[in-house]
Amino acid sequence: MNSAVPLAREAVHAAFRKATNQAPEAAAYAPGRVNLIGEHTDYNDGFVLPAAVDRGVAVAARRVPGDAFTLHAVDLGDSCTFPRAALQREPEHSWADYFKGVVWALSNRGIDVPACEAAITGDIPQGAGLSSSAAYEVATVLLLQALGGFELSSLEVAKLARQAENGFVGVACGIMDQMASVCGEKGRALLLDCRSLARETVEIPRGLKLVVINSGVRHSLGSSEYNKRRAECEEGVRILSASLPGVTALRDVGPEDLSRFLPSLPPVVARRCRHVVSENARVGQAVAALRSGDTARLKTLMADSHASLRDDYEVSCPELDVLVDLALPLPYCHGARLTGAGFGGSTVNLVAADAVGTFSETIVSGYRRRTGRAAEIHVFEPSAGARGLPTARTM
Repeated sequence: MNSAVPLAREAVHAAFRKATNQAPEAAAYAPGRVNLIGEHTDYNDGFVLPAAVDRGVAVAARRVPGDAFTLHAVDLGDSCTFPRAALQREPEHSWADYFKGVVWALSNRGIDVPACEAAITGDIPQGAGLSSSAAYEVATVLLLQALGGFELSSLEVAKLARQAENGFVGVACGIMDQMASVCGEKGRALLLDCRSLARETVEIPRGLKLVVINSGVRHSLGSSEYNKRRAECEEGVRILSASLPGVTALRDVGPEDLSRFLPSLPPVVARRCRHVVSENARVGQAVAALRSGDTARLKTLMADSHASLRDDYEVSCPELDVLVDLALPLPYCHGARLTGAGFGGSTVNLVAADAVGTFSETIVSGYRRRTGRAAEIHVFEPSAGARGLPTARTM
């Protein structure tokens, strides 16, 4: 039995009562995600293979009179109030930008969002590449939907959450994180076409566990380097489209075509394009390996993905490289690579279920010996997607 949902419900209800001395009218929960393979391909209209995890973000709220919102970040011990008419980012309350972004995105759609007092809490590590921000945004969309009484499809929830991050928070992310949080299924990964948003599920073999290792090096998705990578990919598309009609994204470029025109690209742009094109191909190959139970092939593909992210996309860091180097030689590890945007964060590992303890001990000791840092180990179950949480009024 997955205990994440009742834990989240109890935690967010208690957090809301502690912050406001009131009971919430509505509550929602959204999971984070770990990406098995397909990194930095989503904003290139490519393919990805994430899985929602059994840790996430929960929000609860009650409507209030007037036209201002009050937010309580329970885990940070911080609060802020802002008027609807003056939505803007504030460095001193950057955690509130995601909530504000959702209000902004819904308002731009002409949806009337009720003023409210809300509390936010979560049990997913932040800054570890597990998409706590997307979980926060998705949960906020569902919360405001419940308070406002309007209806949104699953796709609309994901798209609005992405719009909040792109247009308000200022991170040029693709839609993978939000789709994984909304559409996750227990025991399965999600094969997502980021252009059409067509999706299908892929069962993760029961004998394997998702082990995420937090390097302890924090990254910021708002950093200029993330957006710079996207601009470099767009430059590659601009150049390639002059010779390859119909190319509107790197998704449209095959390995053979890229090899022909690679010399015409600036060296840095060429490396970025080579990663995205090869990574798109690896996603399909990884799905085939999972479905056939070919864990040896899967391990090779994940290792190749990490090497490409390290060398061509240049989003790894020494600590992530050490974690992968420690994991790959272990016979009970069936895949290891960085997950998320990079620049720190975590690695994802597919580990034999009966060897998770041994694997964890080996990695923790080796990582401390080689870096002087403490590795944080998380064992996740592939989880169901976002949902509303019962309140006293709905239970």
